Amino acid sequence: MTETDTVKVAIVGYGNVGRGVHAAMAWNPDMSLVGIITRRPEQVRKEAPDVAVHDAGSPVRVDWATELPVDVAILCGGSKSDLPEQGPRFVEHFNTVDSLDTALRVPEYCAQMDRAAKAHGNVAICAAGWDPGFFSIERALADAFVPGSKAHTFWGPGVSQGHTNAVRQIEGVQDAIQYTIPIDEAVQRVRADENPDLAGGEKHWRDCYVVAGPGADPEKIAREIRTMRDFFVGYDTKVTFVSQDEMDERRARMAHCGFVRSCGTTGQGNRALIEHRCDWESNPEATGSILTACARAAYRFSKEGRSGAFTMLDVPPAYFSARSRQELLGELM
Repeated sequence: MTETDTVKVAIVGYGNVGRGVHAAMAWNPDMSLVGIITRRPEQVRKEAPDVAVHDAGSPVRVDWATELPVDVAILCGGSKSDLPEQGPRFVEHFNTVDSLDTALRVPEYCAQMDRAAKAHGNVAICAAGWDPGFFSIERALADAFVPGSKAHTFWGPGVSQGHTNAVRQIEGVQDAIQYTIPIDEAVQRVRADENPDLAGGEKHWRDCYVVAGPGADPEKIAREIRTMRDFFVGYDTKVTFVSQDEMDERRARMAHCGFVRSCGTTGQGNRALIEHRCDWESNPEATGSILTACARAAYRFSKEGRSGAFTMLDVPPAYFSARSRQELLGELM
């Protein structure tokens, strides 16, 4: 990638993450937003009047979109149903980046994306974000630098976008938001270096706020939330029904945070501790910023003639950065 290269980006899906990617463009002068592909074109044109907005159709069509001058398509749909369907279709035509955040599905999804990407000579960076993604790198580094260490990851309190999207897709749900809350006792045990073996539901509980649509059955909605595999099964889940006005107030605050703490020993049994924390006032903007950096990496892989599916674990850190190698060595080493 030379100093004159500009990465031409299309945003696919214009929800919270799509808006986060759009906001990140202003901070990345080597990026150019050439279009937004959405199933809500009229509404999005009002929100983004200075950007070309294309009607994606429903289900999303990609055949017409191949004529767009796109280097990387950033897929901003939900993990529950959008990305598993859209990802393999879009990567046939474009290099892609996505933020699939259902950890248990990542190996299968990456294998599917790898087949589709290689068949068409494109690059896909999958499951990018701050977790999976940024935190995945922290866990991998700690495991490599302190063999035998155990990583403990806590999220929140804050808004989980993937879980929120999954709840909003339930029939009868007009709007929803979901908070991931750490269990204090589990946090204290980890900070005391007990290194406990804890299941997901022993570390966090889930707090859902839902606006039920006209005629919807709240009990049925709550039951579907609590029994949703890959999202809520195994977790203590509270469901509260609220008005749309209260939901709008909550949606204005989309903060999230978390930390990874790895504890082990080195050499002659000396204690070794690695901890990484992040704190985001805007979870969507954080994810959007990371996806934008991953688009730069996908572009560089593509220019090198590579193809297939990758995760942030597979990308050299320098490929995320807009800085030259000389700047990285001179200023960040």
